Amino acid sequence: MWYRALIPGARWRIPAREGKSIYLTFDDGPIPEVTPWVLDELDRLGVKATFFCVGDNVRKYPDLLVEILRRGHGIGNHTYHHIQGLKTSANRYLEDVEKADALIGSRYFRPPHGHLRLSQIKKLSNRFDLIMWDVVTRDYNASLSPETIMGYVRRYARNGSIIVFHDSLKAQKNMRIVMPQAVEWLLEQGYRFMRIGDDLDPIDTSLPSRIREIISMGQDEEQSSSSLLL
Repeated sequence: MWYRALIPGARWRIPAREGKSIYLTFDDGPIPEVTPWVLDELDRLGVKATFFCVGDNVRKYPDLLVEILRRGHGIGNHTYHHIQGLKTSANRYLEDVEKADALIGSRYFRPPHGHLRLSQIKKLSNRFDLIMWDVVTRDYNASLSPETIMGYVRRYARNGSIIVFHDSLKAQKNMRIVMPQAVEWLLEQGYRFMRIGDDLDPIDTSLPSRIREIISMGQDEEQSSSSLLL
């Protein structure tokens, strides 16, 4: 598609050389209202995914990032404040991405809304692999029915497709219905679910040092509170 030329070097699909692969991804989390349910469903379905996390959500809910990694899924950077690239200067955008990187520590980056300025692309490409998509479910659109969203998956999914769902409050109504249906249908079609990076290099499931610090501080606060109650 013509718009892919606007983000040179980005990955829109990652076709398998043998068989059929699919990349299930989730944007905008992690949040306690939705992400744990997604993780449980992925366990039930027996597939792995990649979560493009918003840094501020990781700051608030670091245990959820730990759980995503513990269950064997991949992670990526989705900025710290979920900012719009076309409305933000290159320097401010990069600062926001770097702030998220301190918590997430992934080489994979996806811009919110898929929008970037050329100056942002050039700087980001020096640090990250830009991961886009070729199947966006639009699960966040309340005017779309689950049947319509499932139709997008049936119509556009192919070998190497990168599919986007959202573990967000806005998307959860549609996502909770369609995501399991989509996974089951894709499995029936013979697709193998991959994490972003599985075909490129080993996935690093170690925790960024800043996340370990946040969790440690939280544990220290709990211990201090408990001692005050004794």
